[in-house]
Amino acid sequence: MNKKLLIIVLFAFVLVNSIEAQIYQKTDLGIKSNINSIDVEIQFYGPSTVRVLKWPEGKTFTKESLSVIKTPQKTAYSIKQRGDELSLKSESLMVVLNLKNGKVTFTNTSAVPLLNEKETGVAFTYFDDTGVKTYTVYQSFVLDKEESIYGLGQQQQGKMVQRNLKLRMVQGNTDDYIPFFVSVKGYGLFWDNYSPTLFEDSPERTSFKSDVGDCVDYYFMYGGNADGVIARMRDLTGQAPMFPLWTYGYWQSKERYKSQDETIGVVKKYRELGVPLDGIIQDWQYWGNNYLWNAMEFLNPEFYNPQKMVDDVHNLNAHMIISIWNSFGPHTKQYKELDKINALLDFKTWPESGSQKWPPNLDYPSGVRVYDPYNPEARYIYWKYLNRGIFALGMDGWWIDSSEPDHMQFRPSDFDNKTYLGSFRKVRNAFPLMTVGGVYQHQRSVTSDKRVFILTRSAFAGQQRYGANTWSGDVVASWDALRNQISAGLNFSLCGIPYWNSDIGGFFLWEYPKKLKDADYRELYARWIQFGAFCPMMRSHGTDSPREIYQFGKKGDKIYDTIEKYINLRYNLLPYIYSTSWDVTANQSTMMRALVMDFANDKQALDINNQYMFGKSLLVCPVTKPMYSKISIHDNDTINVEDFSKIKDEEVYLPEGTDWYDFWSGEKHSGGQTLNKGTPIDIIPLYVKAGSILPIGPKVQYATEKKWDDLEIRIYPGADGEFTLYEDENDNYNYEKGLYSTIEFKWDNATNTLNIGKREGNFPGILKTRTFQVVIVSPKHGTGIDATDEIKKVVKYNETEKKVTFR
Repeated sequence: MNKKLLIIVLFAFVLVNSIEAQIYQKTDLGIKSNINSIDVEIQFYGPSTVRVLKWPEGKTFTKESLSVIKTPQKTAYSIKQRGDELSLKSESLMVVLNLKNGKVTFTNTSAVPLLNEKETGVAFTYFDDTGVKTYTVYQSFVLDKEESIYGLGQQQQGKMVQRNLKLRMVQGNTDDYIPFFVSVKGYGLFWDNYSPTLFEDSPERTSFKSDVGDCVDYYFMYGGNADGVIARMRDLTGQAPMFPLWTYGYWQSKERYKSQDETIGVVKKYRELGVPLDGIIQDWQYWGNNYLWNAMEFLNPEFYNPQKMVDDVHNLNAHMIISIWNSFGPHTKQYKELDKINALLDFKTWPESGSQKWPPNLDYPSGVRVYDPYNPEARYIYWKYLNRGIFALGMDGWWIDSSEPDHMQFRPSDFDNKTYLGSFRKVRNAFPLMTVGGVYQHQRSVTSDKRVFILTRSAFAGQQRYGANTWSGDVVASWDALRNQISAGLNFSLCGIPYWNSDIGGFFLWEYPKKLKDADYRELYARWIQFGAFCPMMRSHGTDSPREIYQFGKKGDKIYDTIEKYINLRYNLLPYIYSTSWDVTANQSTMMRALVMDFANDKQALDINNQYMFGKSLLVCPVTKPMYSKISIHDNDTINVEDFSKIKDEEVYLPEGTDWYDFWSGEKHSGGQTLNKGTPIDIIPLYVKAGSILPIGPKVQYATEKKWDDLEIRIYPGADGEFTLYEDENDNYNYEKGLYSTIEFKWDNATNTLNIGKREGNFPGILKTRTFQVVIVSPKHGTGIDATDEIKKVVKYNETEKKVTFR
């Protein structure tokens, strides 16, 4: 080769490499590139979490996430280019960017495919958002044909696997949309956008399309399994704090207690009956007329001494939470102060009429307006009046109703409302996150002596960090509605928000005009309360008819006895439930667990929509069809009557890979099979995983009535197992300072030995010595609630390790 030719070849080589080097730019977090007039940025937030941003070239913007609070950490990764493909590899995953078409692909470190963007799957459509130049943004992906995905918030469709559907994601009363899904393949995807969003899944593509966005912005996280993904999501959007122990007891409510005497009377009646109760909820209109809507003061004369009301509840060893809303009547102090700073939105909300009568008289509009929770000053005003008017009385928690908020007689122009962060359209779905967050943050700034507890009707990604438990909205009572609550709660929990519940019995009784006189409804209520006993909050509530236990008869009546049985069972399980809640806070676990979380390799379990794990030991199968009511003619009237003459069965699938124990009988079954379980009205199919260690607490009237100094410890043999018993002061935030204790139990199945570890940690009031009554479960021992024929080993325990061997 002559010198001139060599110079030409070298020049070409340098030119090609120079062009190639300019295709992308390395940043502190990853890379940037421009491909086909679209800027692309890939950022590592950690070894397992990657953020992908895309926007039209030449566009400048500032994006501060409302959900994501994690600061990206410096992550070690390598970059390799082969042809048009640029690979970024961390210790946990690999991201491949096609420099020719912009397609992004995700694999694990062994190059096993996880998720692919669809080629040319991004789109930006110009949009004028009330004078602001922005875009409608779209991104599509390709999922495996048989790939199961979960999450997307809460819907009432009864679907477990979220494939082959179309969702218009705008927060509503009974639908909470969260643009996040987790795959059975062990990855999750969070679409970080707050505007109305269309999610579509078909065999060809899976896509998100949001009305407003300066950019495509999503996070891919790899966890290996559902627990790992949820851990990544909480790392990204915030951890779940502890609730007080009393929140896990039984709660009674209705729409509505109309006086403080009625409210106190309910608590007194439960105490007289000897039925456990930890909380009472005061619903709306304690403030008076609708022009004073949500005044956060007791202006209704039926609440003549609110301080005495709260004190009376506390003196009965119960707690109280109260209804507050996100809107204000025109005669309230809040309305006037918020109006001065332009922090009231202009669209029709509930209530529409100033009259409290039904139907509403629209000739007299209420003038109620929703406030702007995106405005930090508005959030402060909200808390200022809440603190002065109610929290100062010693109120224990908040029921933030209408946190979507209610949006009635919708007009497209309603989205043009200006909020502190732009148009209402731009931030619509994050409304509950902002209003719940405002209450949590302000209460935390005032005191750490009382843990924040918020019951709320809607949620968005990241809300778990704000001490909130979301309920499923004003569902209409029916057997289908009960069944649909199961998949709704499970998919909601799979979005990283672990605390969820429903109105036990359903809110409206529209399908039951005879109300509690209808035997079918009484049966439905009994089954719903069984389901509620295995939810993160056990709370009875509804309209059209009261739901207190004494409305269902008296002791000796089957429905009454069933309700009482499951309230008592809930309290027996409090050591298990509270320890599980610690696992949620400390280890990013989930309380209400879809079967994919623990049995991802069992294909038969992946799409079951009526069973779940409660914690990691209990398999729950609520009964969701009527068995014991039939139509009868009485006095020329068609009615439903009870018929308990024959015991019916419920079909239950036991996931493979483990053995299972019937909680009620102690009978052992192999996994991987379907069986029929006899379900008289007082029995819910409940199974315990082999290797489980289940602590059973004392019989009490409220959560903290007795210390856990004499717990029964049930061992379910057949596999090794472990359980950590968690204890603290039951309220306050001292646990964040390390003031708590744990005791680790380990079961060695080969040697039939239970190892009780040395107590770790300390806190004021800790038990120095205690007794554990250890029982090996079998058909004759350690079954049900009130087991009598049991062989136990009594272990006197202090701070040292103990070993209990069974022969």
